[in-house]
Amino acid sequence: MLATGTESLLRQAREVGAEELGRFCARVSALLQAEDWGPDTLDALRRLFLIVAATKYSRRLEPACVALLQTALCSPRCPERLQLLCAAVLREMAPSDSLSLSCDHAQSSRQLGLVASVLLAQGDPQQVRTMGQRVIKVLESRQPEGPSLTHLLPVVSKVASLAPDALPGEQTKALSKRLGDWLRYASVQQGAAHASGGFFSAPRARQPGPVTEVDGTVATDFFTVLSTGQRFTEDQRLNVQAFSMLRGWLLQGGPAHPSATDADDRSELEGSTVSVLSAASTASHLLPPAEWLREKALEYCQRLLEQSGRRALRKADSDLQKACLVEAVLVLDVLCRQDPAFLYRVLPCLRALRTRLCGDPACARALLPVARFFLRHGEAAAVDADAVYQHLFTRIPSEHFHSPMLAFEFVQFCRDPLLLLGSNLDLLKTSFPNLFKFQAWSSPALTSEFVALLPALVDAETAVEMLHLLLDLPSLTAALDLQLRSSQAASERPLWDISVRAPGCLEALRDPQAQGLFQHLLRAKASGTTERLTPLHQLLQPLASCARVVQCAQAVPTLLRAFFAAVTQFADGALASRLALLLLERSDALFQVEGYEADVHRVLSSQFPALCKLHPPLVVEQAKELLEFVGSLGGPSGTGYMLTSVVWAIGEYLSVSWDRRCTAEQISRFFEALEALLFEVTQARPSTALPKCPPQVITVLMTTLTKLASRSQDLIPRVSLLLSKMRTLAQSPAAGPVHSEDDLGAVRTRATELLNLLKMPSVAQFVLTPSVEVSQPRYHRDSNTALPLALDMVSRLLEREASLLPG
Repeated sequence: MLATGTESLLRQAREVGAEELGRFCARVSALLQAEDWGPDTLDALRRLFLIVAATKYSRRLEPACVALLQTALCSPRCPERLQLLCAAVLREMAPSDSLSLSCDHAQSSRQLGLVASVLLAQGDPQQVRTMGQRVIKVLESRQPEGPSLTHLLPVVSKVASLAPDALPGEQTKALSKRLGDWLRYASVQQGAAHASGGFFSAPRARQPGPVTEVDGTVATDFFTVLSTGQRFTEDQRLNVQAFSMLRGWLLQGGPAHPSATDADDRSELEGSTVSVLSAASTASHLLPPAEWLREKALEYCQRLLEQSGRRALRKADSDLQKACLVEAVLVLDVLCRQDPAFLYRVLPCLRALRTRLCGDPACARALLPVARFFLRHGEAAAVDADAVYQHLFTRIPSEHFHSPMLAFEFVQFCRDPLLLLGSNLDLLKTSFPNLFKFQAWSSPALTSEFVALLPALVDAETAVEMLHLLLDLPSLTAALDLQLRSSQAASERPLWDISVRAPGCLEALRDPQAQGLFQHLLRAKASGTTERLTPLHQLLQPLASCARVVQCAQAVPTLLRAFFAAVTQFADGALASRLALLLLERSDALFQVEGYEADVHRVLSSQFPALCKLHPPLVVEQAKELLEFVGSLGGPSGTGYMLTSVVWAIGEYLSVSWDRRCTAEQISRFFEALEALLFEVTQARPSTALPKCPPQVITVLMTTLTKLASRSQDLIPRVSLLLSKMRTLAQSPAAGPVHSEDDLGAVRTRATELLNLLKMPSVAQFVLTPSVEVSQPRYHRDSNTALPLALDMVSRLLEREASLLPG
């Protein structure tokens, strides 16, 4: 969080208008033109940088000011601090037509680095190529390494990623050789103290001592980024920079694609015997540059793996160990992909590393690149990495779900095509309860990742349990929050909503009667069973207003849509029936988060008809459960999404056309239940406990009753009387305060259309219960046979005042 003073400065910078900025540019121009390199110019350039950097949009500076900034940047007399500020201001302006910098303007390597940073921000491909070639020439020069070279390596790394073809082959080989030298042969002595003054100056001059390891012991091997000391030499700084760009250089630069000349050189060195040992024993000075860099990179990474096992004295060094460990494994992965001969030299140290990391909870993030390495190379090396994957999928999500960076990297690992297509997919599928802990805690940041991953996780065996879990995701978030509150020391707890107090929930967590439900909700693997968690929802209710729980609840509808999109691709009739019943069961058994129930009902109501369409006989097969669902409603909840969906499905699929087992007795039972429901929702007065019935529910109920009557014509007189009453009720003044005029008009219109249709029973049966052939999508694409047109035609035929002509 920014300090109050910093926020005030940023706000003032954003409020600077164009006119005021123009006057300030004139002042800066006057100082630069007079070559006043004093504190006034330094302060003015700082303010100018703050103004141009504080806004999202580009600021327009006066052309004269831009030209003077470029002149000062390339002036040999301008102090370094001022040149740094000039380059920073120009980078914020880029890309801009007013910039006219060129590599030729730089008179030193330090200036070349600053000019290059501006040109990279400008993004002109030709300038990037020219600059890259110029920088490479400076780096491959045989002059002793000086401070100037440290400014150029980051530029080369950026050029290699933006325009790899900008680096000529011979120059690339020369730089690869130098990178290998910097990695392996940096000085192991600390830098000398400054002769006079300076922040790190010692009271008296003395010979520099050797660098040390992170545990304080004197280093006995070559220098790496994990070596420590009070001061560092320039070649040690180049060592650190070389490692920071190593992986990108191997992937995008010359070493990733050795030329034919390098291949010929290597074949001459290796002779006719191709083996790992021969490569290791070859005199290193005879290797071509690409192979030289690979060899030194391997040695460097192996040294880092050894250093990462030391006990650091400072927390900063411990964090650096983990970061370097991850990078070292990634570099080893690149080396083995480019040359499989390295694989057998790398495996022993990675096996030992795997064992060490599995026993160290603090190194959970470092285990992911190791697992990815074995995923890519395990088969070639005949390595069984099941223990790593078991540890990953069972312990890490349960113990580290609150780490946002680990959560993202873990989900990215799960999306690796090699994992999704390999033999470990079954383990991934059964671990979905653990994986969704990341989603429950880190919504909405991971929602898109889980939408992409979900189709690989769900199958016929896990679909029902996964749907329960998705609907219980907000309560899982609350349970994880509660678990953290009760298990960790105050100094180790991650951030949460401190406004939520839940002493009763903490007591419930320790209640033996609730332990089983908590354990089921927090399980690590799919159990194949489901639990009704309504009692647990009540215990967790004080946490329902927690911001993290609310955010998770907002992500559930998106995940549900992804789930059903995947399930409908493979679901058979049995699974469709089970899922449909689950929707009915869970529609009134959701964790009570504000707005959550309505959002979920909106999704479930769209998916219930889709499941019925997938397996139309389920309406007849599950007639008892559907009748219980309709009969248990004392009125529609919320906006009546689920009720509307279920009633529509009954009217659409309760027919002999879809299932020969459908009987007149079943139709009559459904008719009576829906008739009673329609009477109840239209006669009851709205209240807090019983909200106003939406007109969509009334019209769907009327339409479904008419459909059922058209299939059992003994019911036509009853439905005709019912529709007449509904039309009369809609015209009654007593209905005015309850429903709007538009709602009443929709009810009257539907009742009139259905009454007119029932006057011709054969036509009604054709329109309301078309045969399966007529119901094919191809038929309904013809607008001349659409249901609204058929209803309108029948209404015109039966109204005395209407003529037979249209219009």
